Amino acid sequence: MSDAAQPTAAEVRAAAEAVKAALDRHLEAVENRTGDDDPAVYAAFNALATAAEAYDERLYDRYDEVTPFEIPGVEDSLPPYEGPEEPNALTVLIRRDYAVVEPQRLLAQSQRIADLDREDDGAEAAAVVGASVHAALGVLFGEFEPDEIASRHKEFGLEEGDSTLWVAAADELPEPGEWLSTPFDQADPGRVICRFDVSAVFDEDEFHGEPQSARPDTV
Repeated sequence: MSDAAQPTAAEVRAAAEAVKAALDRHLEAVENRTGDDDPAVYAAFNALATAAEAYDERLYDRYDEVTPFEIPGVEDSLPPYEGPEEPNALTVLIRRDYAVVEPQRLLAQSQRIADLDREDDGAEAAAVVGASVHAALGVLFGEFEPDEIASRHKEFGLEEGDSTLWVAAADELPEPGEWLSTPFDQADPGRVICRFDVSAVFDEDEFHGEPQSARPDTV
């Protein structure tokens, strides 16, 4: 960035003052909240996040320094909870990402599973897996529960990426088979009671693998 485009020292100072004011407003909202889902707390949280981000950017642009803390961006947080206070049913949404880093290990492990399960001869089992990673993944996830694969992913030649678990309120349990054709189309962030995230973006010593609440007024 050129010197002409850099923020002035006064602008950096003003951004710092905006953070201080946002902190005061956030504390005041928390002290006077009317419940766990008070929209004033949510709004104050977002205002604090915006002010802190602006200060961090100006501090870096002017002095090449950063703040020692990180506040989730507004776009990354959940909206205020809009579900029932006492849910009659729950929906649990889980996403786990993996990279296939050792395809030969994956193929060998899946072949071993196919061999153990085969009812005929080895040739038929070989046709199930062969050299197809697609088929190997089908065998692997058909044999083991997702939690077991998560705990043994290295054994299967996989590398963990980000993962998240959402617990959302539902009015009632759907009829059997009702949503199977579109299982992920009705996720409503406003009904999420809590969520737990795992990501390499979190500090390894403090946050990685720990529950991450995305609803600021329930932290």
